[in-house]
Amino acid sequence: MDKILVIDYGFVKVQDVARKIRAKNVYSEIVPQRKMDQILAEDDFNGVILTGKIPPELPSILTSKAFPVWHLGANDPADDDLESFLDNAECKRDWTMARVLEDATKSIKAKVGDGKVICGLSGGVDSSVAAILVHRAIGSQLTCIYVDHGFMREGESEWVVDTFKNKLGIPLVYVQAEERFLSKLKGVADPEEKRKIIGNEFIRVFEEEAAKIGDASYLVQGTLYADVLESGSAEGTLVKSHHNVGGLPDDLNFGLIEPLATLFKDEVRALAKELDLADELIWRHPFPGPGLAIRVLGEITKEKLTILRKADAIAMEEIKKAGLYREIWQALVVLTNTRTVGVYQGERTYHYVAALRFVTSIDAMTADWYRMPYDVLATISSRVMEEVRGINRVVYDISPKPPATIEWE
Repeated sequence: MDKILVIDYGFVKVQDVARKIRAKNVYSEIVPQRKMDQILAEDDFNGVILTGKIPPELPSILTSKAFPVWHLGANDPADDDLESFLDNAECKRDWTMARVLEDATKSIKAKVGDGKVICGLSGGVDSSVAAILVHRAIGSQLTCIYVDHGFMREGESEWVVDTFKNKLGIPLVYVQAEERFLSKLKGVADPEEKRKIIGNEFIRVFEEEAAKIGDASYLVQGTLYADVLESGSAEGTLVKSHHNVGGLPDDLNFGLIEPLATLFKDEVRALAKELDLADELIWRHPFPGPGLAIRVLGEITKEKLTILRKADAIAMEEIKKAGLYREIWQALVVLTNTRTVGVYQGERTYHYVAALRFVTSIDAMTADWYRMPYDVLATISSRVMEEVRGINRVVYDISPKPPATIEWE
């Protein structure tokens, strides 16, 4: 397969460059500058694009190489210039979702053989597409494990079980483990520690369920390219751990199958269309593996989870009712650890502040706050404060990413 390497020397829009190449049906891969020497010793690529502030001696080093080199600096590639570069690199325009599906299916079959596989299913787009892709490749050798850690949205667990077990006919084990996770997180307030504890506990649950299934050798995860980059695996800089990347224990007892680990979010949705999945599944908003645990700031309690779950359900209901769900990349409600004075039915209250965070994005690497119609915001705010005991103030987060992240933790 033809490939262009995008070398990152600190260019904030390096992911945009990679995506523009992929939009031309040519596979691209982002490489951190620290791997430059290793790259120069390889020959499995067609060309190199340098982004950011490169060392002054680098151009002369690269002039003797057989592959074409393009130094973008801090500029976005113009469309015609990009086409010319890809032609010069003799790149075939054959990287399509049909090919990704075909290659992934062959790769999974070859790797698994006649072994048994389990999949950590969350019900989100990523793990769902990964599970359905692997099931298409190896059929009943796959068993999905859905762990309800107690941090899911209202009605989410019921939807997952009905969709995968009843409608898609994929073998599914449903594990209710709320008390187990809550006990592990008791007294924990640090967000990074929360993520790592949840990631480790997920794996432990999988190991236990795999032992019941018998001889499971592989674990399927819906890891995306953005997860890999953001967890520091590619860039060497940790933004936050993703429970399916940075939170894995060192003594993992499974081989990993991550069929989406080279794809951005929009590409996963394109692959889902190639798999002929329903729009309801394809366009579900991203939901973090740790779930509501990282939307409850500070220590997690059942009371806080109940408050947040009710507020979140109201927000989702009103967004859908207003026909805005597809316009918004991700919508979330955060239960802050801040309490404020308020008045309800003539009496003083001292309750939590809830934050609404609705954003637009393409691949989650950058995001902007959604310009929500005031009347919809007002309805959500009024209903939350009227219907949810424990919240007496609602704020709207208008921070872009970067410098903020989409999730608060």
